[in-house]
Amino acid sequence: MDCPDKSMTEMKEKGRVVRALGGSFTVLMPSGESYTCRAKGALKRNDGRLLVGDEVCLRLSDNESEGILISEILPRKNALIRPPLANVTVMVLALSGAYPAPALTTVDKLLAICAYENITPVLAVTKQDIAKKEGDALLAIYRNAGFPVFSVASLTNEGVDALREYLKEKLKDGGIAAFAGASGVGKSTLLTALFPHLSLETGTLSEKTERGRHTTRHVELFPFSGGYVADTPGFSLLDFEHFDFFALDDLLSSFPDLFSLATGCRYDDCTHTKEEGCAVLAAIEEGKAERSRHETYLELYTILKAKKNTYPKR
Repeated sequence: MDCPDKSMTEMKEKGRVVRALGGSFTVLMPSGESYTCRAKGALKRNDGRLLVGDEVCLRLSDNESEGILISEILPRKNALIRPPLANVTVMVLALSGAYPAPALTTVDKLLAICAYENITPVLAVTKQDIAKKEGDALLAIYRNAGFPVFSVASLTNEGVDALREYLKEKLKDGGIAAFAGASGVGKSTLLTALFPHLSLETGTLSEKTERGRHTTRHVELFPFSGGYVADTPGFSLLDFEHFDFFALDDLLSSFPDLFSLATGCRYDDCTHTKEEGCAVLAAIEEGKAERSRHETYLELYTILKAKKNTYPKR
């Protein structure tokens, strides 16, 4: 969608917000030119507030002292609350076999959200140089579940080139890649290995708490291979607008590995929780589906069943 040509002061090309700091936004245009500008008041409040990653329209302000203003936000594909980021196309979920040990339920929740929001999830299992046995177990779980997975040891460059090439292909048409992961898994170290030009500071891990220090203070997009890579503040949990927003009827499709098995269930209204003749449960018992994935499905099923009338089916 292009910007409407409303007046002589409206720019026809849309731009991308690549940085936001102190009420000032940096917008990168297709020509490579960038503008640092303010936004109309309505675009800084509540649900209409601007996010890094937004595609926007610009215009010259009637007040000469204001210069160029952001006048409109174009429709979003999705939006995160923490970190504040819009229009994500690829999410790299970093996890490690140990130090800190992964919380698979959290990983699976993030994967469900990615599926719901049509974001391509990629799993990067880090620290393979020091926790290979545990890391290989994680790789097996998510590879068997059908997700793209990469074995990574950032300090020795293992797997880094392969992941970089994968992202080049995925982002070449203007996509945005963001990185998520619990504190201490080596997310910043991975980013630095993948994109040395970002010059990221890497956090250290406290041996007492096994928690990393957050080192990045604002969200920023960096051009990469026709798209962008997001440098985001450290965070342990990825939040979309309304974390529990989808309806119970949308849950199964947010677990594509389980969804693909459900066509074999005896009953059309099977909940895949306890029924006889459930193809999902049978696949788990036969080792053809991952039990940990189903355990997260059951947890979310219980939560969403209690809220079944809160959100309509998409």
